[in-house]
Amino acid sequence: MIATAASLDDVPAFAHSADSNWTYPPACCHGDLVNGECDKIPSTSVTPRPDGYVVILKPGDHRRVTHQQRYFVPYDVAIPSGDDNFHICLHPTEEHENCFFAPAEAM
Repeated sequence: MIATAASLDDVPAFAHSADSNWTYPPACCHGDLVNGECDKIPSTSVTPRPDGYVVILKPGDHRRVTHQQRYFVPYDVAIPSGDDNFHICLHPTEEHENCFFAPAEAM
């Protein structure tokens, strides 16, 4: 399930900050910098396609990824990131993306 911008304020949760000091929306990320579901990901793991982003993450690309994962994120559910990086929130397991953030120039 991907949280859309309209639903982000509807879910109470605890958020944490990205390394660049902007805070992920509470509906996207629970926890702290060690245990939170959100993390910055390498731009090389994101491939734009005509219908959305293909994201392939390997162990080390995100704190929760233990084996290679592939996600598809339609453009209309991507959320602008608070910095110039891609971020993804994986919840409740690494097999499911909850929120995907893209830099403004990539949207």
